[in-house]
Amino acid sequence: MGQKSHPYGLRLGYIKNWKSRWYFKKGYREALHEDLKLRQFLEKELAAAGVSSIEIERKSGKVRIQIFTARPGIIIGRRGQEIDRVKTKLTKLTNDQVVLDIKEVKVPQTDAQLVAENIAMQLEKRVAFRKAMKKAVTTAMSKGAGGIKVMCKGRLGGSEIARTEGYRVGKVPLGTFRANVDYGFKQAFTTYGTIGVKIWIYHGDILVKKEQAERQKERERRRMGEAEQQAESTPAAREAHPEVAAASGHQEEKAE
Repeated sequence: MGQKSHPYGLRLGYIKNWKSRWYFKKGYREALHEDLKLRQFLEKELAAAGVSSIEIERKSGKVRIQIFTARPGIIIGRRGQEIDRVKTKLTKLTNDQVVLDIKEVKVPQTDAQLVAENIAMQLEKRVAFRKAMKKAVTTAMSKGAGGIKVMCKGRLGGSEIARTEGYRVGKVPLGTFRANVDYGFKQAFTTYGTIGVKIWIYHGDILVKKEQAERQKERERRRMGEAEQQAESTPAAREAHPEVAAASGHQEEKAE
């Protein structure tokens, strides 16, 4: 047995956020199965739109669905007709009010799920698997990826015995928590069997402690700015914050 952990699940709650964000004391099972139905429907309905990921938020009778896609125009349609059609179908699957947010994936060549879907589509069209893998690697690296790992498994090239082949370029630290590693998986259903495609793309490190310290500094700056504004606006505030008032008075003297 391989001792491998899922790249997304390993970093969940540290640098990655949950893809379903809600909390229920009662009706958890029903909401979970509803989420699965919504995801399955959208993946099937928007197969041609290049959907990278679907995030669901629930709050007070509302279901907000965020769809990250490489082709937002296909989902929205002419004058929003297509998105309205999808919305009406989604309302039949849930009793809550549905809100759709379409977000564009700026660089689809460095999105792991979209790269996996692209390779799987090429394999179904009988493109040579090595050619498809090499092309995906070179385009991802040229678009600014820190590293990429591609793996295909199955009856590659129609061979009798299934095997695994892959390419790895750059740095892909799978065991590092702070490393922002994007993961994608897709199955290609060919005439001679199913071929699995896995992609890992490294987007650099996310320093959580450094970000928290920067946020704290930003909050302190805002508080000081608000205190200065209050001191300048009202005399009562000047009395309440004498040190701020003194600092602002000193600046005025310098200006004169």
